[in-house]
Amino acid sequence: MTDEPGGYDCHRDHGPYAGVAAFLGRIAADRPRLASRHRIELNAIAPRLDGTARPAAEEEPIRFHPARRTAYLAYGAAEFVAAWADRLRRPVTVRFTNVGSADETTRELLDALTRRLGPSPVSLDLHDSGPRQAATAAPTPEAMRTALGDSLARGFYHHAARSARRGRAAVTPDGDLRHWWAFTTGLATALAALDRATEALDLYHEARAATDNPKIAMSAAYATAMLYARHLPATAQDPAQARHWLEKALHLAAGLDDLRQRVLSTVFYEQGLALLDSREGDPASALRLIDDGLARLAAVLAPGERPQDLARLRHNRAQVHLALGDPAQALTDLDTVITHDPDNCEYYVDRAALHRAAGRPRAAIRDYDTAVRLGPHLPEAYYNRAMLQQERGRAERARDDLERALTIDPRHLDARIALVNLHVRRNAFDQADTDARAGLALAPQEPALLCTLGLIRSERGSLAEADRLFSQALAGDPELVEAWTNRAAIRFERGDVPAALADLDQAVALSAAPVPHYNRGTALMRLGRWEEAARDFTHALTQPDVDRSLRRDLRAELARCRRAMPR
Repeated sequence: MTDEPGGYDCHRDHGPYAGVAAFLGRIAADRPRLASRHRIELNAIAPRLDGTARPAAEEEPIRFHPARRTAYLAYGAAEFVAAWADRLRRPVTVRFTNVGSADETTRELLDALTRRLGPSPVSLDLHDSGPRQAATAAPTPEAMRTALGDSLARGFYHHAARSARRGRAAVTPDGDLRHWWAFTTGLATALAALDRATEALDLYHEARAATDNPKIAMSAAYATAMLYARHLPATAQDPAQARHWLEKALHLAAGLDDLRQRVLSTVFYEQGLALLDSREGDPASALRLIDDGLARLAAVLAPGERPQDLARLRHNRAQVHLALGDPAQALTDLDTVITHDPDNCEYYVDRAALHRAAGRPRAAIRDYDTAVRLGPHLPEAYYNRAMLQQERGRAERARDDLERALTIDPRHLDARIALVNLHVRRNAFDQADTDARAGLALAPQEPALLCTLGLIRSERGSLAEADRLFSQALAGDPELVEAWTNRAAIRFERGDVPAALADLDQAVALSAAPVPHYNRGTALMRLGRWEEAARDFTHALTQPDVDRSLRRDLRAELARCRRAMPR
């Protein structure tokens, strides 16, 4: 059922996921029940599998997908193929051709399949070249514009950039300004998504030099503002420039003849000002802009019209309510947002965080479950769900989620650190060592990983190396309490009590938690400084949530101090 004469042609000229989409479609046709469990990723990769879907470019997404979403799709598709492979009764070889000329989405998915399938009944036969379908006539500008819009809306930015460049080569601003601008702004959007915002900025400068069309100038001004506010490298971001270009866009929007379009453009450009106000420490001003915008939209929109746009403003308002210290109102807004736009995984992640902070772990996990399904396979949702599972004592579930997050995104540093620490708590030091070194290969100076690796080395008796690793961690993060505390323990064990005490002074200065005070009290006892030790033990006992074992030890040591103090 997977045979294709000559193999599946993966050439990029056939679009994103060329070849692999047809392969997945054949499996889905043969295993519809299995396919239903991977519906979102399969429909994103091969839209023809969803007979009810509209073209992505017609769905007016309120924000573009992150470029990394294709990695999430590849993970889900690879899990789908692996599940299918596990049920095969005989080996199958699947041939893919023109892999050397494939789109980035295709190559990413083939890489994910190769890693996931490993030794299995399915073998991938990959060929860099192969027979090609006969070339079709050159597409019209309208067809190229449609293809560009579809790729942007689906988050396939490398293909979008190629389509836009092809379109720009086919038209000129003098001969066909409408299409030239569509290709130019489409290319800029794709480049910004691919972390090439400086090139996008150059394109908007080019557009301003090429035409004085007020609508193009307005759109270019807003896009330029967002580059300065969000997308340029951190060292090149400039809030003052962002505000300047937003004010330019708003000035041009005020001159639009159509009242409805004038209101829509003005309100959405003002959301950029609200973003800047919030970042600059003025959330009250941001809230006024958002509330005013919602009121003006209500005056020009029919009931039920543009629900995603309204959801975006309410989502912005939820973030502002959080900044103002009102999580209850933020939650109310997010509930409304999800009602209007129930398929956006970002909203469930945000609401889950509010549920978690309010002590509602079951509600938070339900939202993370939904975010994982809709993402699909959003690493951040896996990671946050793992943290909740760990808090609830479900270490195996936490480990599974962390491992999934790292399979999808090996650079997810928080997940790597959490997994290493989970291994340490289970005394699985070999696994912890392996994962810590894997993380340090990607982030060689990450203090938390250096600290944990130092802890592993100390458990194995390599005290000098552990001391070096803790010192290296502290060089990167002088406020890392765990590194001060662990280095103190090493120095205490090696007999350098004054050095250990100096480290614990640093830890206590940074944290009121009971453990640093307990450790410093122990060091002070070694030096015969009983009254100071007693004060540390007494302070630690006053802290909330001291576990039973530590509380018992604190009371015992405090009693010992009192017996030793002169009467």
